[in-house]
Order: sequence, then structure tokens, then C-alpha cells
Amino acid sequence: MIDHVQNPALIAADSFAIIRAELQAAGYHFAPPLAAVVERIIHSTADFDFASNTQTSPGAIEAGVQALRRGCPVVTDVNMVRIGISAPRLVALGGTVHCFVAADLTRERAQTAEITRSALGMRLAAEQGLLEGGLAVIGNAPTALYEVLHWVKEGVRPALVIGVPVGFVSTVESKEALMRVSTAPWIVTAGRKGGSTVAVAIVNALLRLAGDAAATEID
Repeated sequence: MIDHVQNPALIAADSFAIIRAELQAAGYHFAPPLAAVVERIIHSTADFDFASNTQTSPGAIEAGVQALRRGCPVVTDVNMVRIGISAPRLVALGGTVHCFVAADLTRERAQTAEITRSALGMRLAAEQGLLEGGLAVIGNAPTALYEVLHWVKEGVRPALVIGVPVGFVSTVESKEALMRVSTAPWIVTAGRKGGSTVAVAIVNALLRLAGDAAATEID
């Protein structure tokens, strides 16, 4: 008979203990709150490359946590990211999550503009005022990240841009463009790696931090 752990809390605790031990053995030492983000990404991917390629602008994590605590909107590029975000934690903070990629209006306007639906979805979010003070979360499409960067250049100020698209075409370049932005906080996984799982992990890490901070204030 195979001996295995079935308790989900024990599985999670053991997983994070292994992650922290391996990070320490590899010479990585992340201070809070960055540690919470990096550890959750690795927990979701089992990929320790994210220890070296996860980068943030100064104060980006804190900015995201504060925005979530204010009940800000969260806009995602694809539904895979939207679905993975912890709805109970977001709702408890008064937040909302939005994704326009599958809407009929998005499809029609994207065809007319000859751009991707993910990019057009971010355009709709900007037009509806959801990017101003909100979280822009891109886990799949570099085109969506470029659209967000266009609106930032136009004066829109997201509370945080999470730019972790995955792939080969324009992926690296879009992230490098985001890292040159000084008017909006950002979290990036440099290089080709990223994806919806990574985007979800980052948002859920921020939600945990936001919830913990709110509970501490109540106590």
C-alpha cells in the first residue's frame, strides 16, 4: 500500500516547507511580501525558475494589496485567469473581477479593428474606467499587455499591472516594455515563461496578503 498524505492542509504545509527549503538551499532569500508571491508561483507551477525571473517595481506588491483592500476591480485578459482567482477572498474585500474576451461586442470590435480579442477586452475595460485604480492581470496575451501599456501612456493609472504572458511572439518584448514603465507599479516574470496559472497565483497571493492585513487591523 502506498503511503500518502490526504489532508489538504498538511499537503499544502508540506509543499511550502519543501519550497522554502529548496529556495534556501539554492541561495534565495526573499523578504516579505515578495516571498509570499514567489512561493505561491512555485507552488502552482513546481518551477523554481520563477525564483530568478519574478521581478517587481518598487512597492508594487504593497500597491496591489492596498488596492485590493479598497475593493478595486480586477481585469483579466482571459477567462482562465478570471476563473482561477479566489472569488470568496475578492468578494470579502469588496472587489470584482472582469474579463471581456468572450463578449460578442469584443469579438465584433476586434474583427473591425483587426486586433486580438484579449487586447480589445482590455480596451473595453479602459473605456469603462475599470483600469484606473484597478488591477490589470495579463497571463496569456502579450497583445493585451501592449493595450494596457497604451492606456498607461494615455494617462490611465492602474494600481498594479501584472504582466506574465507566456509564449514566443512578442512575449519577452511586451514584458520589457512594461518594466520600462515608471507611472504604474508592475509585477513581471521576465522571459518567455508565465501563463494563466502564474497570473492566478500572483493575484491569489495578493488577496491572501490583503485579507491578512485587514484581519490584523480588526484585531
